[in-house]
Amino acid sequence: MRAALALAARGVGNTWPNPSVGCVIVRDGLVVGRGWTAPGGRPHAETEALGRAGAAARGATVYVTLEPCCHWGRTPPCTDALIAAGVARVVVALRDPDPRVDGAGLERMAAAGIAVTVGVLEDEARAVNEGFLKRLSHNLPMVTLKLATTLDGRIATSGGESQWITGPAARRAAHALRGRHDAVLVGSGTALADDPDLSCRIPGFAPVPTVRVVADARLRVPPGARMFQGGGPVWIATRPGHPEAVLERLRKVGAEIVEVPASADGPGLDMPALLRALSARGLTRILAEGGAALAAGLLRAGLVDRLAWFHAPAVMGGDGWPAVDALPLALLAGMPRYRRTGLSVPGPDLLSEFVSITAPLGDRA
Repeated sequence: MRAALALAARGVGNTWPNPSVGCVIVRDGLVVGRGWTAPGGRPHAETEALGRAGAAARGATVYVTLEPCCHWGRTPPCTDALIAAGVARVVVALRDPDPRVDGAGLERMAAAGIAVTVGVLEDEARAVNEGFLKRLSHNLPMVTLKLATTLDGRIATSGGESQWITGPAARRAAHALRGRHDAVLVGSGTALADDPDLSCRIPGFAPVPTVRVVADARLRVPPGARMFQGGGPVWIATRPGHPEAVLERLRKVGAEIVEVPASADGPGLDMPALLRALSARGLTRILAEGGAALAAGLLRAGLVDRLAWFHAPAVMGGDGWPAVDALPLALLAGMPRYRRTGLSVPGPDLLSEFVSITAPLGDRA
């Protein structure tokens, strides 16, 4: 099952709206087939593994990280493929909470005479598909907030200079983060100040182009921005009511307009409504890269599941721009709190990774 989980991890960020699943088929102590969900979500891991195993799948044991599907979509049910292949046993890490499955796949295989075991390395399987599970349970994607700051939490000088605070190794690690998420989200201030491309620029790392999303309530992003030049989807999230001519100029350069309500607390967008809209379009994992207003909005709403914080070994001082705008907080008890899950040293910089402890994994909203 650990081998199957490692295969599932290969597809993370490239299979939305589907989960990323890994499958290993073993017969007589030998691996005879393996597979993982292909880019774009099809074909499924079980289909790939069965194709590699061929006739050797008969009588074999199948290890799969998520309950095999039992419904027709763009491909036939994986349960039917496993039954037809004559496998003897299926070991499942995690039951699929999708209402089209949710135990029905397990029942169908058991009724066909296949021995079924469920719950092997379940917590690890949940972590791999955290975004898929949160989308099903809360109609929200999993959100990682990425920050790249000085030691004192600053992202730009008082004059707005920000490139580059961290070094090349840290920036490459940030691109790898993009490749493990379905989409990158920034605010319009960051889009205007940095004119970022927002793609994953590690060759071959992300076979499915990362969706670039800009939260732009006032529709300030110009049609000539770099993100429109390199191909791949760009979504502009904005409030309703803009003139059609302005919207059409953005659509002509490839933008998809996503209308969401304005925030009741300020000039930006309603963050929960924005994430629900992105979830409705199939996104399961979002990397939020700032700026300070967007970071504060997500944190205020309790929507940040994970933090990826790059610290450069430098100090800028109080006149630099902070990474997060005012939340604001009257009491320490109101602070969002996180548990460190990883620590690495890309070049001269430090990357600390955290998971929210505000609510249990999969139940945060």
